Amino acid sequence: MRLLKEFKEKWELGGFARPAEIVLLAVSGGSDSMVMADLFLKCSLPFAVAHCNFGLRGEESDRDERLVRDWCLLNNITCHSVLFDTKQQAHEWKKGTQETARDLRYQWFEEIRNEHGYSKIVTAHHANDNVETMLINLLKGTGIGGLHGIKPVNGPIIRPLLFATKERIAEYAAEHNVPYRDDASNATDDYLRNAVRHHLIPAMQQWFPGVVENVNQSISRFGEAEILYRKAIEQERKQLIEQRGQDWYIPIRKLKLRQPLATICYELLLPFGFSSGQAPDVIGLLSSISGHYVASSTHRVIRNRDFLVVTALPEPAADLVLVESAPSTVETGKFLFSFAIKDKPAQIPEDKNEAWLDMKDISFPLVLRKWRNGDYLYPLGMNMKKKKVSRLLIDTKTALQDKEEIRVLECSKRIAWVSGLRIDERFKVDHSTEKVLMVKRTLK
Repeated sequence: MRLLKEFKEKWELGGFARPAEIVLLAVSGGSDSMVMADLFLKCSLPFAVAHCNFGLRGEESDRDERLVRDWCLLNNITCHSVLFDTKQQAHEWKKGTQETARDLRYQWFEEIRNEHGYSKIVTAHHANDNVETMLINLLKGTGIGGLHGIKPVNGPIIRPLLFATKERIAEYAAEHNVPYRDDASNATDDYLRNAVRHHLIPAMQQWFPGVVENVNQSISRFGEAEILYRKAIEQERKQLIEQRGQDWYIPIRKLKLRQPLATICYELLLPFGFSSGQAPDVIGLLSSISGHYVASSTHRVIRNRDFLVVTALPEPAADLVLVESAPSTVETGKFLFSFAIKDKPAQIPEDKNEAWLDMKDISFPLVLRKWRNGDYLYPLGMNMKKKKVSRLLIDTKTALQDKEEIRVLECSKRIAWVSGLRIDERFKVDHSTEKVLMVKRTLK
């Protein structure tokens, strides 16, 4: 009865749910979840049961479902069940079978929880699961976040059995004649977790008999240490990274003075998809020249003079778009270009994102395209002196991430506007202008 008493105490002290709330137990039919259901029943806690039949073991899966249904019927417990075609779904999602089963399970649990008003989803993860998770994270390579193991509370999901070892759960099942079924797949080494469970943990127990309890105590301390670590990292983030528009700026001189540098770099860039293995490459940018960068799957961190600039990877965009007439609108990358014919204004607005061009010099279709090496124009105000677009970008200190979004507007094979920078002298509005083509660039 010791497990029952400790479970009741931890449930009452843990603040998992308020007394009147009904929780939803995830019950597979295995010993862990069936013991959990029995503990809830004996403690007179309000609950319902959810069972997933993944259809992966044929008749064995169906027998698991029948066991759970029969137990719920015998004890007057509401039971929800579902049958998934897991292999077909895995094929459609292009995921592994285990990952697909997990996603299907938690997605369905959340649907049932919301539909019936259950307060929490309860799983039967125990102390051995916790140690296995921590070891897998540690051996794969992880930051401190991987050392806290399985969280007892993670949003609407709670795990009240993390204090109990697998051995104690098995003893309780035998003592109280709790019905359950063994999943034959758990006896194989087909999955990494099973290999850790069958080989690594037993080898450790030979030398350290109390390894599961001891490591769980360490996991608890790691979790507390992580709270302090996160507070320190948040302070570093506030002092080191600043958002400007859609980009983030990190001052290189300040960053160089920080210790431990690799950890701080990793944590600053983690929200942008960078891995711990990329931290040395990012540190290398601190002594590189402008224009060098390191990329994740979604972002780049670019050395731009005295800053590291984190910017989203540009979306694929057409190199060239024809503008057949005005009014019209064109999308390219981050920007929206609008074209309209207007009367000549009394004064041309000074806005780098607008081009006011003399309509008598315009002939459709126009071409809006990415700039290329070799492009040139006669920038307004330079007395018809030719200048390459590449040189204009350098002189205006245009950052690398902005260069990729620059488009040129071409009319009859002549560049009329380098977007966001300068129009061409040959298309300027003068005293003889009557109508103008107004081109405006705005962020999408």
